[in-house]
Amino acid sequence: MASFSATVDAWVRETKARQTAVFRESAQRITEEILTPVAKGGHMRVETGFMRASLSASLEGALPQLADRPEAAVKATQETGAPSVTFDDSAVGLVISNAEIGDTITFAFAASYARHVENKFAMVRLAAQRWPQVVAEVAKEAKGRAGG
Repeated sequence: MASFSATVDAWVRETKARQTAVFRESAQRITEEILTPVAKGGHMRVETGFMRASLSASLEGALPQLADRPEAAVKATQETGAPSVTFDDSAVGLVISNAEIGDTITFAFAASYARHVENKFAMVRLAAQRWPQVVAEVAKEAKGRAGG
């Protein structure tokens, strides 16, 4: 039979693990909200896909900025009518999966025109405003899985 102290220690470890899981899942969902194209009910305007693909994340602060859209991507998009640059979220997901409670995750678009697009369409601001609701939703789901 475990001692009272061991039981409390285990409960604290489980609670911290759940808090971290809620934090990480909430960050992932906010990222998905930012990147969801208008065509799928989101706010991200996707022309070539370059800006969307330029999203980076860091636990160490500011991120680099790219000069501009590659002309090859623009030309390929114009020729096919579909975004020519695809987004691989594995690097962003890796940063999120390594984040701990108390860390600040910095997300940034490296595309030089991203600020202009954000000022016009507010895809980041609209998603960020939903942070409290997203955390509440994820916490509720976590409580349901944990049985209370």
